[in-house]
Amino acid sequence: MSLWVIGLLVALALLFDFMNGFHDAANSIATVVSTGVLKPHHAVAMAAMCNVVAIFIFHLKVAATVGTGTIDVNIVDHYVIFGALVGAIAWNLITWYYGIPSSSSHALIGGLVGAAVAKSGTGALVGSGLLKTVAFILISPLLGFLLGSLMMIIVSWTFFRTPPSRVDRWFRRLQLVSASLYSLGHGGNDAQKTIGIIWMLLIASGHVASGGDPPAWVIVSCYVAIGMGTLFGGWRIVRTMGQKITKLKPVGGFCAETGGAITLFIASALGVPVSTTHTITGAIVGVGSAQKMSAVRWGVAGNIVWAWVLTIPASAFMAAIAWWIGRHIL
Repeated sequence: MSLWVIGLLVALALLFDFMNGFHDAANSIATVVSTGVLKPHHAVAMAAMCNVVAIFIFHLKVAATVGTGTIDVNIVDHYVIFGALVGAIAWNLITWYYGIPSSSSHALIGGLVGAAVAKSGTGALVGSGLLKTVAFILISPLLGFLLGSLMMIIVSWTFFRTPPSRVDRWFRRLQLVSASLYSLGHGGNDAQKTIGIIWMLLIASGHVASGGDPPAWVIVSCYVAIGMGTLFGGWRIVRTMGQKITKLKPVGGFCAETGGAITLFIASALGVPVSTTHTITGAIVGVGSAQKMSAVRWGVAGNIVWAWVLTIPASAFMAAIAWWIGRHIL
């Protein structure tokens, strides 16, 4: 594997990382923008900074799952990495264009699966790692829903006799904390997925030992890339996440972000590459349904769920095609 091919694929991986931040910026800032607590440009700056600061907080468990626990590392070559990244980027572009908050994380997992199966069949898949990832497609939004709704109920009972204007003023400040925590969780989980891809590439090319750690430049560049992507923001998706599912006030935004942040911290500690999109959507729906079921626009939520279902197979299909193309151009 030549150095220029490795350089090209590292650049492509960092482009995916940038797009991950761009695509998922809405997850971090939609609630805090929609409640009017922060102006959009202030919100993205805060979220981008927290994405990068996450480098000092989280261990590389998610990176290890993506790099060694998804597909058989023995079949990995530059064609597989190329196919996986192109498939994931293509699906991200499609869903961003139509304003659909799909999962960049699962697009990448789908890309790896599609490219690996195209090369070596289903025997190249690591069942345990994929099962854990697929299970959290259900677990992360359900946990976000549960935590978001529970927090909303607890806060409602706690501040039952407090004047609404005072509650609004308090939670406008608290939402800055909850949005920061969610952005930390987003950076800590999502940046590591790209670290895992580049780590896998360097192991396959012999530049890193199979049992070694990823180089420091890989870790730093991936966190910076996702932070820069968040800084530019995916505004098409902000409106869907923050306004179309349910109308949020600062107290609801705080509960949704805190419930989502707790879910992301748990997943990162377990080394599970979860979808920040699934997590915050579940938390927002939980907050809305805790007030009243009619507060949630279930049709919009249903369309989002369909995007979740299609992400892995659609990105896998695109990755398989990209793998075939890569065989002829790289």
